[in-house]
Amino acid sequence: MFPTKLKVEDNKLKIEWDDSSKDEIGLRYLRDQCPCATCQGEHILSKSIKPVQIFTDEEKKYKIAHIDVLGNYAIQITWADGHNTGIYPWEYLKELSQTEHEDKDHEYKPLL
Repeated sequence: MFPTKLKVEDNKLKIEWDDSSKDEIGLRYLRDQCPCATCQGEHILSKSIKPVQIFTDEEKKYKIAHIDVLGNYAIQITWADGHNTGIYPWEYLKELSQTEHEDKDHEYKPLL
């Protein structure tokens, strides 16, 4: 599974896959599910550490400034507010597109 086209349109990331399927992920959901430690917290020595809440301009927080493709496995998104530490593997993007409307947590352990 590999995307053949990525497009940001109508506040969504639109993905066309090599099997001809298409998916969409809302930018708000994509940012809120950013998998980086800054957004999701960290697990150190079997303890969970909550991330510090960083307040940012809502408009910039949910707007994509740039997308970099990382090898053959993922993308790294730079958001308009400067945040860029989340790496989104292809499988994770597929999962997000399928679970966006289920309001599901994505295998993150509960934080303290």
